[in-house]
This record gives sequence, structure tokens and C-alpha cells, in this order.
Amino acid sequence: MAESKLRELSMEFSVDIINLVKFLKSNHESVIANQIGRSGTSIGANIHEAQYAQGKKDFISKLEIALKEASETGYWLELLHRTNYIDVQQYKILSDKCATLRVMLVSSCRTAKSSIDNK
Repeated sequence: MAESKLRELSMEFSVDIINLVKFLKSNHESVIANQIGRSGTSIGANIHEAQYAQGKKDFISKLEIALKEASETGYWLELLHRTNYIDVQQYKILSDKCATLRVMLVSSCRTAKSSIDNK
């Protein structure tokens, strides 16, 4: 159940990021748009890929990559807010979603790691 919620939230977040990239590019901001487009959509891609992992260690690795991408995305969101490309409301919505993904990913990684340790 938690994994499907994680996949669902990451897909929703990816859609939000793609819409943000469209907005940024329409305002002639392509450097950060490209960066956040890659990191923000990579979160969901790695979560999706983890479903087909070749074992627990591969599963954990994919989730840890997603976690790193979520951290990077948080950085780009803050930079966009500080440079006034996105307002405080949009920043808060996207940043909260990104933080929720990070929390869920940390929890999923810990659960998966403890199942390895308990064998």
C-alpha cells in the first residue's frame, strides 16, 4: 500500500514539475528548467524502476537514487523561489510534496534495509 502511494505521489509530482518546466521555458528560463526537469521527474522514474529490481539491494539502490534526486529538486525549488521565478504559494506546495516524497523514501529504504538485516 505504501509503495503504491509513493508511486502515485511521485507521478503527481512529476506532472507538477513538467508543468513548472513549461512555465519556466515560456519565461525564457532554461538552465534551471532543464535541471529541475531532470531531477524532479527522475524521482518517479527511479521509484517505478525499483518495482522491477533484481533483488533487495537493487531495490534499495533505486530508492536511494530517488531520494538524492528529491534532495536536488528541493534545492532547485528553493533557488527558483529565491530568484522570484515562483511565488511563495507555488514554492510551498511543490516543496511540501517534495519533502513528503523524501520522508516516504527514507522510510521505505529503512524498511527494506531492516528486512535484509533481519535475515
